[in-house]
Amino acid sequence: MNEHGVRTVDNLVIGAGMSGLCAASALKAAGHRVLVVDKGRGIGGRMATRRMEGATLDHGAQFVTARTERFERWLREAGEAGAAFEWCRGFSTAGDGHPRWRGAPGMSGLARHMGAGLPLELGRQVAALERAGLGWSVRWKEGGAVEARSVILTAPVPQSLALLDAGNVVLEASIRQRLEVIRYERCFAVLVVLDGPSHVPEPGGFVPETGPLAWIADNQKKGVSALPAVTLHARDAYSVENWDRDRDAVAQELIAAAMPWLGAGVLSYEIHGWRYSRPQETDFDPCVVLERTPPLILAGDAFGGARVEGAALSGWAAAEALAECLGDPKSSQT
Repeated sequence: MNEHGVRTVDNLVIGAGMSGLCAASALKAAGHRVLVVDKGRGIGGRMATRRMEGATLDHGAQFVTARTERFERWLREAGEAGAAFEWCRGFSTAGDGHPRWRGAPGMSGLARHMGAGLPLELGRQVAALERAGLGWSVRWKEGGAVEARSVILTAPVPQSLALLDAGNVVLEASIRQRLEVIRYERCFAVLVVLDGPSHVPEPGGFVPETGPLAWIADNQKKGVSALPAVTLHARDAYSVENWDRDRDAVAQELIAAAMPWLGAGVLSYEIHGWRYSRPQETDFDPCVVLERTPPLILAGDAFGGARVEGAALSGWAAAEALAECLGDPKSSQT
């Protein structure tokens, strides 16, 4: 606590998606004290897995690929720990030879592996981020606040800008302009539990050429679910056009579009809307240092690349940038 009775932490990471978890894990490994907060009930962000009627379904990111040596090494370490398995090497009969990895038991398993041992506080929704003395004050929507020596902010860019605006944090005009042009795709995800095997072709993932669906996955063939269960992702254009419609009506429409590949009766379904599914374009830097004193850094897949790997690389880059701002971690130890 400080002299005003406000709780203080050294380094705060806002967002427990892949970017935030990678940043926090790297900082902790380097000897810096860190706390991760997230508004959700679990970690992982779009690396989300849900259970329904005894089935297990990935309803956000469906798989992970590696194009850099660092992320490939981490994936193989996760595989050795039982948190990741190679799913396939393409979704056509011939394949393309490039490994697609899945989490175990689902994609959220990868997030749990990265977040193991990190100090986490969930159900913490940030209302505003503002300057406070030699650091930053983070006000919670439910009331109260915490002060931090530094902040890494990994929320989708529009949400991050809203938090800065609420705290009257003024950005350089050139940086503000860079950030405001970043746009995200929207995506409806429909989770469907079936009464029998689907007609989704092996290895369990399929991209329809036409219609409202961008992706169909059989979680049982993927190795995630013990029972037949399918994940449907809608195209961005369909999701934007139908965002304000009744969600149940949207779900039924998407299920009807998927019928040729379901091949069985529907036992139950749920629908989720990803407002910030993935960035349509990304910034040219892997992270953005908004302030060096006190440090304030933006990270996420809008900077590192529109994939899980991109989010991870951005988180690692943010940790390296923050460590450079902070200097010797021993100075923050008690």
